[in-house]
Order: sequence, then structure tokens, then C-alpha cells
Amino acid sequence: MNSDFLIIGGGIAGLSTAQRLQQQGALVTILERGEIGQEASWAGGGILSPLCPWNYPDEVTRLTTRGAKLFSAWAKELHAVTGINPEYETSGMLVLPPFDAMAAVQWCAAHSAYSVHQVHAPDYNLLAQGDALYLPEVAQVRNPRLLRALRQHVESLGGRITEQCAVSDIVVENGRVQALTTSSGKFIAQNYIVTAGAWSTEVLGQNALRLDIKPMRGQMLLFKFEVPPLRHIVLQDDLYLIPRRDGYLLVGSTLEDVGFDQRTTSEARDMLWQRAQKLLPSLRDMPLVQHWAGLRPASPLNIPTIGRHPQLDNLYLNSGHFRYGVTMAPASAEILVNEITGAQQPFDVTPYQAGWGA
Repeated sequence: MNSDFLIIGGGIAGLSTAQRLQQQGALVTILERGEIGQEASWAGGGILSPLCPWNYPDEVTRLTTRGAKLFSAWAKELHAVTGINPEYETSGMLVLPPFDAMAAVQWCAAHSAYSVHQVHAPDYNLLAQGDALYLPEVAQVRNPRLLRALRQHVESLGGRITEQCAVSDIVVENGRVQALTTSSGKFIAQNYIVTAGAWSTEVLGQNALRLDIKPMRGQMLLFKFEVPPLRHIVLQDDLYLIPRRDGYLLVGSTLEDVGFDQRTTSEARDMLWQRAQKLLPSLRDMPLVQHWAGLRPASPLNIPTIGRHPQLDNLYLNSGHFRYGVTMAPASAEILVNEITGAQQPFDVTPYQAGWGA
């Protein structure tokens, strides 16, 4: 049986898009080259905000703010229908110096979704000098649990998932996609959506036009405490510490332009561990529980491409979210499905079409 939509890629973008389409009555099939939800979506820390939002263009923060606004209800819905708790939690984020305090305060004053307070960093049991900024509205989610809940919900809504299914060719005739050639055979649908993350440009092949999405490796460390060692997410420069409610602590992350090399390195492990110890000395005696890497779908200025292909009227893209795919997921799915159905958009979405370069 043919589908209304074939979605290429089973990460957070693919699953959230599938869920939203199914809730509007569409028949959806997801094709995943590996295992569902096991790439960048799984590997990230789950901070539901840009690390320093005042350092990003409006096109990024508009989308992350919309995603963060939708997240609480979305997580509650998934928990209710699947029994899997994504552990959405408003934990706040402490930003340690150095940072541009004036830019941060002015930006937060201009954006109602954020407030900012100056606090003294040592009061938080951190070895940090000077005043910090506290952003109380910043939330987090546990990516693996969110992905499991999404998969279960998509399947319960009738979605079909084919794993270990790599797309080798997009068959195009007369300005439309006619079929997909894959390692599991040929698939046909009315419409096709690419949500393949770092692999999106490769999947699109000659249909990628001037799309600029490439892999960017990020490495993370995991530790386990008896009780959470921090009250809030802590950020200093590009280093962040994320405390979970059960005592796990994530430390991340690197930003490495190494192509599709997903290996972890001892150099990155040592660098992250040493920098984290300077802020949280108790890490010095903690065993390392896990060390992993993911490949983010990097795009210029962190602006994703969302919408219809300029030349193929039944092909769509939802990719290039770089560091904020989880944060942007509910808003990106909303925007894409609104375009497909002709529904009103929550804001001007034309900037998210520019990535095609057409």
C-alpha cells in the first residue's frame, strides 16, 4: 500500500513531522538508513534553548523560541499517550563569564520568553570568578526518552517504519518525484520529505541545488552522582554541564569539522573532562560512564531549511538545524505541515526557504 508521505530520516525531525502529519489523517512511512533516533537527535544534551541566544540571528531564535513554547504540552502529550516520560524540566541555565553582559541583558529585555538575573557564581558551588547570568526559563529534555516516546506514538498512529534502509536514488520525472530506490527496494508515495540530518545533501544528490548542510561532530561525556551535583544547566563559553534529576551529568561538547567520522577521541575526552573539573572539582574523582559522538547537520548561521523544493512540487525538506534540532523540532514540524496543508504560519517563514539557494 502506498503512503501519502515518505519521510527519509528517522531522527527528531522525521518523527515529529510524521506525528504531526498523522494527527491530520495522513498515511506516513519513515525510511531510516540505520536505527530510528540513534544519530544526532540521540547524541545531543537536550537543552531547549540556544546556548547564548543573543549571539544568534533572529531566524534562529524565532524558531527556537517557538519550539520551546510548544515543548511542555508536547512532552506531556507524549507521556500521557505512551507512558514514556521525556523528563521535560525547567531547570534554568547559569551562564558564567566571559560573556557580553550588556548584549545579553538588552536581548532578554527585548524577548519576553527570556528573563535574566545577575547572580554570584560561587553561590552555586562552582569554581568560577565574578558574576554570572541566570536564565530561569531555560528547560531541558532527555533526548533518548523523547525519541522512544515519539517512535511509539508514530507507530500507534499507524506509521510504518523501515530501518536499515538507505536511499540510493530519488527518481524524478516531469518535475515530480516518482519513487525512491533504496537498499530495501523501491518505495512510492504521493509526497516525499527529507529529514536526513547531516546526510540530507547526500540523499538529495543532484536535487540538493546549492543546499549547504554538512556533518559537524560533537563529543559528549556522561557521569553519575548519587544526587545531582548542580541545580541548573551551567554554561561557560562552549562548555556546558547538564544535570539530570537522577544524578547523571552530561558534559559537552566539541564542534569538529571532520566529515562523517563519528569516532570518539581521547583528546576531546581529556579536554572536556579537564575544563569541566575547573568548574566542578568533584568531577575529578568520578568515573566516566560513557563517551559518545554525534554528527550535527551544520548549516550557515544555524538556520535550517524547511519547506517545498523550488523545482519539485512533491518534495520537501526539514533539515539543517545544526545544534538545535531538538529545540526546533515541534516548531519545524508545525511550519512544514502548515505549508503542506495551506494553514496559517505562526510567523514569517520565508527565511527557512533560502537554504536551497535557488
